[in-house]
Amino acid sequence: MATGLRFTNLARPAPGYVEPPLAPSESLLRLDRNENAYGPAAKVITAIMNSTAKVSRYSRSETESLTDSIARFHGVHRDRVLLGAGSTDVFRMASQAFLSPKQSLIVADPTYGGPEYYARFSGASVIKVPLTPEFAHDLAAMHVRVSSGTGLAYICNPNNPTGTLTSREQITKFISALPATCVVVVDEAYHEYTADAAQAYGTFIDPTQRYDRLIVLRTFSKAHGMAGLRLGYAVAPPELLEQMRGFALKDCVNPISAQAGLAALESQDALRDSVVRNEDDRQEFFNEATGRMLKPIDSHANFVFMDVLRPAQVAMQHFQQHGIQLGPKFPSMPNHVRISFGTPEEMTEFWRVWDLLPTVDPM
Repeated sequence: MATGLRFTNLARPAPGYVEPPLAPSESLLRLDRNENAYGPAAKVITAIMNSTAKVSRYSRSETESLTDSIARFHGVHRDRVLLGAGSTDVFRMASQAFLSPKQSLIVADPTYGGPEYYARFSGASVIKVPLTPEFAHDLAAMHVRVSSGTGLAYICNPNNPTGTLTSREQITKFISALPATCVVVVDEAYHEYTADAAQAYGTFIDPTQRYDRLIVLRTFSKAHGMAGLRLGYAVAPPELLEQMRGFALKDCVNPISAQAGLAALESQDALRDSVVRNEDDRQEFFNEATGRMLKPIDSHANFVFMDVLRPAQVAMQHFQQHGIQLGPKFPSMPNHVRISFGTPEEMTEFWRVWDLLPTVDPM
């Protein structure tokens, strides 16, 4: 009989990233997870339907094919690609490979909370550095906080929840100045939505990659509309991925997800259409916000982060009472709420409920 095993902190949510409780309603309008409201491409849906007969089998051949396709898509060797059940799962592997109770993770504040959760799961400490006044990563301030005990640095670009960009030049300088013991994770979950971004932005997936301590994350959850299928991947030097594979869950990518991923890579025209539609939805949101004297942070993603002129929890509860889920909370910016874009009809409902909020003096 085993005794003395303690897991007191393993499932504790990371402080600073608070998921709101779901309202007890099947008709809840979900504007809280940055999902693609229009769903996946038609070719992806067909692939999902056609692959259901394979669920009785493990997905080894499908995942091998998907790995090869991702490698060809990015122009890299297949040994630089590692699949996971969503990009957050891939970060979990990185945290277990490169963090320990004697090491730390450094992140912006606010940013996506998954890395903080898994860092604490690994027993590591978390160092948070506020964003710049322009809501970009303050990489100079982050660099000051880096030490020999910093195992991972996490950069979400575009950043979640702000939707803002940090320039490639700044990130390049940051990576180049880090000690050899620190691994950098650049999370490009929303990369596809940056088609309208300034030239200063650029992906860090590069066939001529010269950084031996860099991991780039991508996901099929957002622009590809496959959040429920849990499929993501890392592109990194083989040496880093080999360390991470020791913490991968065997057969974690199922055959339906793998076939859907293959179809998504072959649906670039549909992806571009989805991105353009998102640009239109984003512009319409800003038009509606401006008409109400609101000032959302300029976004390059499929969501906005907006000062709601009152505590975020008050606004979130109001919307939940009217059947709309927003959030999560980001305590470092307590009056801001993250709002995912829905369909035009859903956003019309969002603004209808917004207009039911008590008036607050914007000053």
